[in-house]
Amino acid sequence: MAGVAPREDNSALGLAIMCLAVTLFTCIDTSAKWLILAGLPALQVVFCRYLGHFLLALVLYLPQEGADAFRSVNWPIQAARSLFLLLSTTFNFSALAHLDLTVTTTIMFALPIAVTLLSIPVLGEKVGLRRFLAILVGFSGVLIVIQPWGVQFQPAMMLSLGALTFASLYFVLTRKLAGAETTATSQIWSAGVATVCISPFAVGGWTWPETTLDALVLCAIGVFGGIGHIAATVAHRYADASVLSPVTYLQMVMATIASIVIFSVWPTVWTLIGATVILSCGLYIWHRETAASKERRRMGIAPR
Repeated sequence: MAGVAPREDNSALGLAIMCLAVTLFTCIDTSAKWLILAGLPALQVVFCRYLGHFLLALVLYLPQEGADAFRSVNWPIQAARSLFLLLSTTFNFSALAHLDLTVTTTIMFALPIAVTLLSIPVLGEKVGLRRFLAILVGFSGVLIVIQPWGVQFQPAMMLSLGALTFASLYFVLTRKLAGAETTATSQIWSAGVATVCISPFAVGGWTWPETTLDALVLCAIGVFGGIGHIAATVAHRYADASVLSPVTYLQMVMATIASIVIFSVWPTVWTLIGATVILSCGLYIWHRETAASKERRRMGIAPR
């Protein structure tokens, strides 16, 4: 079994790799929307996204780890984590069939806020009054985007909220396994469980792409997913999470560009206002968590 790769202090390289990961995450959503609009079933697109990721993980990790890559120290949590990621992707891709890319991306930007909230009951973490108020304000930004009281509300927005919920559960369980599970095991399980679970539904209603471009995008979406998640993991080897976290907000810019250039759709004023509220609260929570982490290290307290 290969040893764990050592941490290296190279923030510039870590930031560059994280920018690559965020770009690829945007490519996943853009490709999914392209394929679904082209008439391919959402579950088939989900299957190809995870199959490509799974095959790439096997090629990269099996030569180093061998059969140990499949052995989890806590397989029930690992399985639940993988299922939550699959459900999040399925809900998100289904929402993309009806919503603009900027809308789904903005709603998913509430992820750090939702993860902070869920970490209270699941991980036993303590959240102060100011961070809790930031959570409430952040979710008001989500309400500004979906406007359940207005004529612009679309039922598909509930799918995005479902995607947000399952993604939050995925990241909370990822935190719970941090330091106990290898990167190889987590990557293979998250992609492998999704591939196996979704395959009967995808293969049963398989639809072949009508154009060569659609076929290429269908193949590429799995590569985007695999390289993107692996790049995000590698980036954390070169820089602290506190340095990398703000980079994820670049995805809003990239999603807006993709929406305009590829789908000829501009974000609405309400989407931009909601995005501003969510991003501001997310950055505040990131700032508070970074400060709290530094204080724990200064006092020699182990993180929860």
